[in-house]
Amino acid sequence: MISKNKIEEFIRVDHAGERGAVKIYEGQLLALNTLVKDEKLKKIIEEMKVHEKEHCEFFEKEIKKRDIKPTKLLPLWDLLGVTLGFSSTLLGKKAAMLCTASVEEVIDKHYQSQIDQLDKTEKELKKNITKFREDELHHKDIAYEKGATKKGCYSILDKIIKTGSKIAINISEKI
Repeated sequence: MISKNKIEEFIRVDHAGERGAVKIYEGQLLALNTLVKDEKLKKIIEEMKVHEKEHCEFFEKEIKKRDIKPTKLLPLWDLLGVTLGFSSTLLGKKAAMLCTASVEEVIDKHYQSQIDQLDKTEKELKKNITKFREDELHHKDIAYEKGATKKGCYSILDKIIKTGSKIAINISEKI
């Protein structure tokens, strides 16, 4: 049976991650509403943000229901999420879409690991994480369809985003 501490880690980090995704999209929308005019990209990001908000709301309810302390670094993650979203969008559509693809590739593995560890005592949590993983994979597919690439200097951006995401996951599980 999976430990209570492990479940708390899962919920804490998933809450932080989904909130971070909302903040990334908010940063992208800030850039799209001020400096970068691309109505098609704006519509795509707004649609993906709706899913991330649903995911975040689920984990917020779980945090309250199970009396779990959220990560102490939420304010920092909020700031970094908005900054990443804003700056990636300033670099152009390919970079904005790569931001989504890179984060979702990390989350895919992260969620799959959790799904593999959850047992029948956490059916509802497992069901939701499985659904959220499917949503994230769909976002990744959209990002590649809309121009995400790892060619050239974009490979560096991909590595930076993935490394940052993995660091945030590791820290948020514990703090």
